[in-house]
Amino acid sequence: MRAERLRRTKDIEIVRAEGELRAYRLFSSRSRGNGLASVRIAVASPRSVGTAVRRNRARRRIREAIRAALRERAAAPGTDLFVLARGAAVDAPSDALRAAVRAQLDAALGTA
Repeated sequence: MRAERLRRTKDIEIVRAEGELRAYRLFSSRSRGNGLASVRIAVASPRSVGTAVRRNRARRRIREAIRAALRERAAAPGTDLFVLARGAAVDAPSDALRAAVRAQLDAALGTA
C-alpha cells in the first residue's frame, strides 16, 4: 500500500485538533479517519529537535520508516496521520524507529 502526503493546512489542523493522540519516545502522532480509500501522512518536527539539518533528517527517517511499514501492509482503511518528530528520532537506530512506526500504524490502522 502507498501513502499520500497530507498537504492542506486545514486538513492538518483538523487531524491535530480531533485526531487520536499516541505518544512514543521517538515521535507523537495523531490519527483520524478520512473517509477516503488512502492513507495520508504529514510529518513535522519542531525547532526543539535542533538545527534545520537535524529536523529534516528526523522527518526523512520517519517518512521512510512509514513507507517501509506501509509496503508490508496489504490494505488499510482511509486515515489521516500527523506525526511530530522528537529529538531522539534523529539518532535512534533504524530498527527501533521502524518498530515504533509499525506499532503506531497497527494502532491507527488496525493490525495487518
